[in-house]
Amino acid sequence: MTDDSDEQTDRDQPRTGDDEASDASRASSEVRSDGSGVVAPDDETPTWGERKERTQGLSQITYEYFERARREDQDLRTESDYVERDVLAFPVWPHEMIRNLALTSFFVGMVVFLAAALPPHIGAPANPNQTPAVILPDWYLYWSFGLLKLGPLNPDLALLGGEKLMADRTYGVVANLVVVGFIAIVPFLNKGAARRPVEQPFWAAVGVAGVTFAFTIAAYSAKNLVPVAPHLLFDLTFLLPFVGGFLTYAVLKSMREGYMFELNRRYYRLRPPK
Repeated sequence: MTDDSDEQTDRDQPRTGDDEASDASRASSEVRSDGSGVVAPDDETPTWGERKERTQGLSQITYEYFERARREDQDLRTESDYVERDVLAFPVWPHEMIRNLALTSFFVGMVVFLAAALPPHIGAPANPNQTPAVILPDWYLYWSFGLLKLGPLNPDLALLGGEKLMADRTYGVVANLVVVGFIAIVPFLNKGAARRPVEQPFWAAVGVAGVTFAFTIAAYSAKNLVPVAPHLLFDLTFLLPFVGGFLTYAVLKSMREGYMFELNRRYYRLRPPK
């Protein structure tokens, strides 16, 4: 009887603005809670309803982890009263200087030791009256030298009476410019923050294809020394990079789902939702 009278008294009392705000907050938390204790973000996409549907597997783990991280970051920003923080570091002298001098001395000593113990072989003097049978640049420029030998790809134009638009040497120089230009613009095309190939399979495949092409075009530059038919070597020069890139993309793409699942599950265990 007493409980009924108390409830009747509470209903008869006028409700204030604070009571209504408290009821609204309670109702909002009930609607926006999915049982995991994670508070939904405001004014973000996807919507709360779409996020609520992700209740298992990688989607659930990823959602809970990022919601947890977002809320903790917001709490730190709200509660922190730091205007600036002290930067901790070691002084240049003697800590950094002594370490750098020790490393420099070690590597210089190794170079001097190798030069004294294993001196390079000096061949016979070059004969200025005889052209060498094989003319090759330094090994790290083989790829560029191979691009100068792409004469078979220089098209013959019927409008010019079957003649080529440019000489084979000019065509090789243009090929060098195209390859170097593509390498230069790759950092501007790929602006992702991934640090591992499995996180961006496409760009990892582009990198593998580029490295493979550097080796194949280097082998083609020394085609008179490679025990492979010239026409077959020419075909492999452009076929192997595509094969290597495709296989890399397929393998990393199949590994990505499991990798991201394990990564997010590890973060989820370290920072479980409240």
